[in-house]
Amino acid sequence: MASRQYATFEVADQLFGLDVANVQEVLSFHEYTPVPLAPRSVGGLFNLRGQVIAAVDLRVQLGLPPRDFEGPAMNVIVRTEEESVSLLVDRIGEVVELDDEAFEPPPDTLTGPSRDLITGAFKLDTRLMLALDTARAVQTSTADGNDE
Repeated sequence: MASRQYATFEVADQLFGLDVANVQEVLSFHEYTPVPLAPRSVGGLFNLRGQVIAAVDLRVQLGLPPRDFEGPAMNVIVRTEEESVSLLVDRIGEVVELDDEAFEPPPDTLTGPSRDLITGAFKLDTRLMLALDTARAVQTSTADGNDE
């Protein structure tokens, strides 16, 4: 039976997961440089060992209020085809290995901007983990046009 590893994290008490193959690293950071005229979901930029990384506020991408930037924020650095991008999340979870057969389509109750970011779901022992589409999660130009 085929399985896949997911790096898990929480945003607004909801559990999300990204395929570990897309995750570069996880870290806490607290000094972001604001980006004037950037989409609302861009939380800022930061320097990671000489590489400038854009931090995307996953709360905004999911249609929630933006995060408060007081104190350190948790970052899930993901690799895209063009660059590395940080997803700002509330809490970091663990790496879980899940069977591909347990993968289900996104729940019908999932609505709004978050529906476009989720590829499916896994029922874990105590909660539901939503699998995040990395490419869509870091895409800021179209997601911010929907200030609902």
